[in-house]
Amino acid sequence: QLQACGGGVVQAGGSLRLACAASGRSFSSYAISWFRQDPGKERSFVAAFDWSSGLTYYAGSVEGRFFISKDNGKNTVYLQMNSLKPEDTAVYYCGATERWRFVRLQSKYTYWGQGTLVTVSS
Repeated sequence: QLQACGGGVVQAGGSLRLACAASGRSFSSYAISWFRQDPGKERSFVAAFDWSSGLTYYAGSVEGRFFISKDNGKNTVYLQMNSLKPEDTAVYYCGATERWRFVRLQSKYTYWGQGTLVTVSS
């Protein structure tokens, strides 16, 4: 019900846009978020978008470089990633939660998309 895409290989300083397409049910009461995971590490929060209010929230490491938005017509949430750094390299996942208060906690997420790999070369 969530499908992530848009990953790829980019040089440091470049940009990529990830997409998370929602289907199969209404997500109007959900927040859609992006997490990322390095091999051998836990999944970490990147950014969140509350579908009904339009509120956004970012991890400190990406604030000012990454921007999350939605396209109502396509039922899709995007993550625009600018000024990419090698440390942004990871598998990126989108997820959906009804718990905006706990949006940073992956345990509060009901739905997950498959990962999409982002590789930033130096």
